[in-house]
Amino acid sequence: MKNKRFLLILSHLFLYFALFAQQYNAEITTNELKSTIGYLASDSLKGRKPGTKEITIAANYIQSQFKQAGLKFNKNNGLQNFDIVTGVSLGKENKYFFNGQYGIVGKDFTPLAFSKNAFLFTKVVFVGYGISVNKDSLKWDDYKGMDVSGKWVMILRGHPELSNADSRFNEFVDQRDKALLASDKGAAGVIFVTPVEINKTDEIVSLNYDKSPSVANLPVINITRKMANQILSNDSSHTIEKLEITINKTKRPNSFQIPEKLLVKTDIKIDKQQTQNVYGTIEGSDPILKNEYIVIGAHYDHLGFGGAGSGSRMPDTVAVHNGADDNASGVAGIIEMAQKLSAEKTNLKRSIIFVAFSAEEMGLLGSKYFVKNLPIKSNQVKAMVNLDMIGRLRQDDPYILISGTGTATESESLLNGLKKNTQIPLKYSPEGYGASDHSSFYGENIPVFFLTTGAHEDYHTPFDDADRINYEGEKQVLDFTYLLLSDLINRSKSLTFKESGPKSTDGYRGDLKVTLGIMPDFATQDEKGLRADMVRKDGPASKAGMLKGDVIVAIDGKSVKNVYEYMARLKQLQKGQLVSVDVIRNGQKIVLLVQL
Repeated sequence: MKNKRFLLILSHLFLYFALFAQQYNAEITTNELKSTIGYLASDSLKGRKPGTKEITIAANYIQSQFKQAGLKFNKNNGLQNFDIVTGVSLGKENKYFFNGQYGIVGKDFTPLAFSKNAFLFTKVVFVGYGISVNKDSLKWDDYKGMDVSGKWVMILRGHPELSNADSRFNEFVDQRDKALLASDKGAAGVIFVTPVEINKTDEIVSLNYDKSPSVANLPVINITRKMANQILSNDSSHTIEKLEITINKTKRPNSFQIPEKLLVKTDIKIDKQQTQNVYGTIEGSDPILKNEYIVIGAHYDHLGFGGAGSGSRMPDTVAVHNGADDNASGVAGIIEMAQKLSAEKTNLKRSIIFVAFSAEEMGLLGSKYFVKNLPIKSNQVKAMVNLDMIGRLRQDDPYILISGTGTATESESLLNGLKKNTQIPLKYSPEGYGASDHSSFYGENIPVFFLTTGAHEDYHTPFDDADRINYEGEKQVLDFTYLLLSDLINRSKSLTFKESGPKSTDGYRGDLKVTLGIMPDFATQDEKGLRADMVRKDGPASKAGMLKGDVIVAIDGKSVKNVYEYMARLKQLQKGQLVSVDVIRNGQKIVLLVQL
């Protein structure tokens, strides 16, 4: 196996060294774009998923292109390694035992991906859909009158109005939220059962990693209806099927104690791999301005073979997602910029960092790691240009969308002065926050420019292939990018940062009625609270005295260990409410009163 892997890597190395051994053209050319995108988006790289040997091959290729362009490497020859969680798997110690019968893991039961590893032998309480809400016109409490302290709670997945797309219950179906509520109520473990309306064949759920290493406070399992009915068998009128019909029909909770005890041991393994950012620099020629840096970046990872939980828009299709536009096009762009600007380095005043980020598709992990581990001081970075999906310039309605135009006082006047040199219309969006790597830099008070030609029907599908790239269009985008970079590199005064729009949303769900006005640290894995990467000026948290770097450990007296618990707490709050927020600052606990 090791020999096969070595030969595979060796064959890839030979291929791209053979393709690119010749001297590159310092000018931006469609032939070079075709070669780079064609290689990075080839089936042989299997979708460049972080943690795979194929993305390591892609990183080595980018490194070789940077080296050939004359970029200087700092530590580790231009590779910046960091760890990521790539998935979860079943450990060897999963056990299920009830009334003399063992369950088979993977068939009768399974721990969920976010389950705590634990051993629990205790009684069970059936709590319907596990919902407790009293707001607006919706009042429902499956826990009313139930003592669940130290016990398992058996919960139906979904809610009692699944056939209603506009149901008021829709925001209460999340299994992490239900598990957190169970923990708040004192439960020691959660048993999820899938109702007939969701799955008629009575199969357990798949063990899918949801891109978050956050773990629940208690063991969480899913069992089949057959196994659940065995637990309910002391009362013949109680089966999951009958309970589902009764609750859905009456629209009333139906919860009760079960005298029998259930023994479960959960064992989930977190799978970690190493991936890397790739970066190199061109040193500026001005004796003073060379200590200031312009960053140009693009992410080079994609979705691998897709599938459930990958981010694919065709999650039921397992096939190579080549990611030609997203984002081999951007990587090809920064390589072309490296070649062109390296040929002009004696005329460049400021220094430039070229960086290819990994793990963007997993939540901007690579760029977040980069800005927290910069090879220079963060205040030396004067602007960041991000290229993401620049290869599909439309024929019927061509334009370059530039986001972040409000993050510096000079940005729009700068762009307006440059647009006369391109035939492509420019569209501006002032906000600095968005779903790409520039957001990580904006969070550090760095002016940003995010260039893209926009989404399309092949986005995050297996059809985003190299033969669908508009190469002439991408060359035009890069010609404009060169003009933008030249201005940023050589202007006499650096840009003046300003906040433009929220520095983030408080999360990624659209069902929140309140926000604190912070950018949460989505990448943290320490489970000790939620760090505020940014605190929006004049937002509720800012007015209460919250500072960037504060770690939120409780909201309204309820614990917050990670982003999922943070989001769940926000969902329980109302506009106009005054809530306490506990934060850790410099090792000290501080209680803030936040007016929502």
